[in-house]
Amino acid sequence: MKNINPIAIVSSVLITLFSCSNDDKVDVNPGTTTNPVETESPNTAYKPAFEGQTRISGVQTNTQYQGVVLATTLTSPWGIKSLPDGRLLITEKTGTMRIATTTGVLSAPITGIPAVNSAGQGGLLGLTIDPDFATNRMIYWVFAEATTGGNNTAVAKGKLSADEKTIEGATIIYRAKPANPSTLHYGGRILFDKSGFLVVSTGERSVLETRPLAQSVSSGLGKVVRITKEGQPATGNPTFTGAGALPELYTIGHRNPQGLALNPVTNEIWLSEHGPRGGDEINRLKAGSNYGWPTITYGIEYSGEKVGTGITQQDGLEQPVYYWDPVVSPSGMTFYTGNRVPEWQNNLFIGSLSATHLIRLAIKDNKVIGEERLLASEGQRFRDVTQGTDGALYAVTDGGRLYKIDKK
Repeated sequence: MKNINPIAIVSSVLITLFSCSNDDKVDVNPGTTTNPVETESPNTAYKPAFEGQTRISGVQTNTQYQGVVLATTLTSPWGIKSLPDGRLLITEKTGTMRIATTTGVLSAPITGIPAVNSAGQGGLLGLTIDPDFATNRMIYWVFAEATTGGNNTAVAKGKLSADEKTIEGATIIYRAKPANPSTLHYGGRILFDKSGFLVVSTGERSVLETRPLAQSVSSGLGKVVRITKEGQPATGNPTFTGAGALPELYTIGHRNPQGLALNPVTNEIWLSEHGPRGGDEINRLKAGSNYGWPTITYGIEYSGEKVGTGITQQDGLEQPVYYWDPVVSPSGMTFYTGNRVPEWQNNLFIGSLSATHLIRLAIKDNKVIGEERLLASEGQRFRDVTQGTDGALYAVTDGGRLYKIDKK
């Protein structure tokens, strides 16, 4: 499919996102709350563990801002990161990477990437850029790897060639084991923490036989792992008790974590996680902690039955900072550190798949104090969002779009 002229796209689909509804004619001041944005009935009668854990009051942006569609011909983009020169590196689920300019011009597919299994929820997933990319041009990514016994969530690295046409020396550095034939729940986000170690989220692969492995310290499924650039356990990792405990483990008890971000105030790692029917979560990660799946959850089985014994709290298991019921299917996310839209400072932006909007969570003292839905009228499954070097937000959707969200 040929590229579309980005100037024509911009002129035809420029959308102003700030507006008041017919029922709310008065501008809302930054920080002033409205009714909760979620109006649908929950799937369960479960009660939150603390006030503000779900269905927080809505908040509305006062600054005039706009969303611009820069490109429409990406193929199922999954991850997006900003390069030092301001351009954007994007993974496509089918197994390619593309570079996009901030005006939407797309490169040819980048070759040299190990084969991915793109069936189901697999494919080429999240990516991150080496902190020293300007000098070493190294890229790290997560993908679904077909192997003996099924499929793995795997991590690879390689060098972007000088002509930007290929990845040189691609090497697989980590695999979350055991492999399983399931093509679901790979997790798949990756970032560098402030110590220069890689942090990777892995899913528990969905099927009932692997679901309990989210609680097993001898399995890499349903975890957040912290490793070196060579794939070895990072120094300073917590020590989990139990036979065969893996030294790369950072946290356990996750279902399908598709978002990771560093809080710019605390440098802590935050994570988004898909629940079942209800119970999507935002978690603040604490080294050595257990986030409960499948022992506790605010969701139910797709059949309507309880998950396990149907409990939402248990001593020794962490509570989410925030959860949704019904689900929004949270995916890639980033904290906003720009100043072009002042009321967004240090807010968390999360791609929403099933609810088809970009989520804004206003956060104070590690608690969510407001929620806003952006780009909802676009009807797109927002897969990932990042902040560019220009201070704008850039987001990709399953439908192949690249958006720029910035002050008008």
